[in-house]
Amino acid sequence: MAPPAPRRAFNDVVTRFWSFAAPAYDAQYLQHLVYRPAQDELIAALRAHRPARVADIACGTGILADRIERELQPEAVYGVDMSDGMLKAARERSPKVQWLTGPAEQLPFDDGALDAVVTSSAFHFFNQPAAVREFYRVLAPGGMAAVTAMSPRLPDPLKQLSGIRWNPAQQPTPSEMHALFTDAGFTVADQHRVKRPAWTLLVSDLITVGVKPSS
Repeated sequence: MAPPAPRRAFNDVVTRFWSFAAPAYDAQYLQHLVYRPAQDELIAALRAHRPARVADIACGTGILADRIERELQPEAVYGVDMSDGMLKAARERSPKVQWLTGPAEQLPFDDGALDAVVTSSAFHFFNQPAAVREFYRVLAPGGMAAVTAMSPRLPDPLKQLSGIRWNPAQQPTPSEMHALFTDAGFTVADQHRVKRPAWTLLVSDLITVGVKPSS
């Protein structure tokens, strides 16, 4: 068996920060302006796919996972995060979601255990090729992975000048995101910019939906 994929070194610092700052994450203005539009897109994708078993990866304080459970009522909803502070708040939010500790690159699920995996506003912290491969592993055939991620609208000038595709997975372009999914084995079913009110367009994020082939 291959060794587990490493997490990015910076992730440990991020995890400790959010354990401390979890209460600020729930601020209503922050959720409405920054996080809600992307979460709405993921809810719509799940509603179209109608999965029975769903996991929200890097679930934070559980806002999206709780919405999935209440609005879509699948058979099982899981919220996975590395931050004890975030998960403490998540457990207080919903007793119906199953809250688990684990990184995106080493998910606490058996092969083919899920019908859908989603993640919102955290993808830039992951070892992204490893995470997308892990999403593929835990999905049953026909399962869906939907990711919203920060994605620049303009090319990175340093990347263009150097000609080096260094760590394309921090804030991937649409084509780089497409490649991450297809390299892992997914068929990309949809990809578009997250729909946002005009006054929030400075937040440039992208939703990519991939489907694991049925055979």
